[in-house]
Amino acid sequence: MASSNHPPSHRTHVPLPSDSGGNPFDDEAPPVPIHIVTNASQLPAEFLNPSPEKQLVVGFDCEGVDLCRNGTLCIMQLAFQDAIYLVDAIEGGEVLINACKPALESSYIKKVIHDCKRDSEALYFQFGIKLNNVMDTQIAYSLLEEQEGRTRLPDDNISFVGLLADPRYCGISYQEKEEVRLLLRQDPKFWKYRPLSELMVRAAADDVRFLLYIYHMMMKKLNERSLWHLAVRGALYCRCFCINDNNYADWPSIPPIPDNVMVEGDAPEEEILSILDVPQGKMGRVIGRKGVSILSIKESCNAEIHFGGAKGPPDKVFILGPVRQVRKAAAMLRGRMMD
Repeated sequence: MASSNHPPSHRTHVPLPSDSGGNPFDDEAPPVPIHIVTNASQLPAEFLNPSPEKQLVVGFDCEGVDLCRNGTLCIMQLAFQDAIYLVDAIEGGEVLINACKPALESSYIKKVIHDCKRDSEALYFQFGIKLNNVMDTQIAYSLLEEQEGRTRLPDDNISFVGLLADPRYCGISYQEKEEVRLLLRQDPKFWKYRPLSELMVRAAADDVRFLLYIYHMMMKKLNERSLWHLAVRGALYCRCFCINDNNYADWPSIPPIPDNVMVEGDAPEEEILSILDVPQGKMGRVIGRKGVSILSIKESCNAEIHFGGAKGPPDKVFILGPVRQVRKAAAMLRGRMMD
């Protein structure tokens, strides 16, 4: 692996599954370096030059100021088994992030991330990057819950802190996340300051250093059908807020239904993303008083419904899921607009 010209001053632990049955969260394990990257030459060559001969799985996340199309992406975190790289978009600028574009768009590098929607939006609108081949742990968690027979309530999406606390995956407390959230509320420009403070480095690394372990734990449990849903929903999550004029024609194609899950009489339905325009002044009717209307629609349809909200776009509704359920939700939403 490539690294910075200077010995890293920051280190942390990256827990990995152990064949010996040892505790992967044992801090006695050798720590790995945290590299603060301001030049592409500091990144691993196999990351910068994706290859089918050297396929990678990396933990991935982004930090920024109001992370979305109109915000500022400040740091991009990459977790490898032997190092963590904090790609500094403030110091390295567009040249550095664009050097990462082939990897972020590559089907040879799997990016393990928790809830990729806004990260993907920021990458697309700020740098023209179409995030591809993600393993979204929020989606995977929901699929595993369904696979194990648990019913998920609308909008019951696991937070990253909640995922880390689940003993099936990590079983650890991430109290520092709350400290960072408090700082962000007090100063939304927290991630823009340089040089990076010890807290910033530690918090950025903590957001990715557990992802490879969680990935391995989840992949052991997911069945073939769930794996297809994971790939499809990950692709749809990446597209979700990245509206363009060509209906995503220049994006990677959605994974087709594989033959090994095409069971007669129980084949999964194709999943899609549908975007509805909401006329001015109608969003309140769609959502309803205290969210009653939209909750009713979500409970009636097996589809995810997302709003642009304050980060935008504020006049659109995004619906993801099986074709028939998406169409049902869209029809109900249009009905609310006409009330």
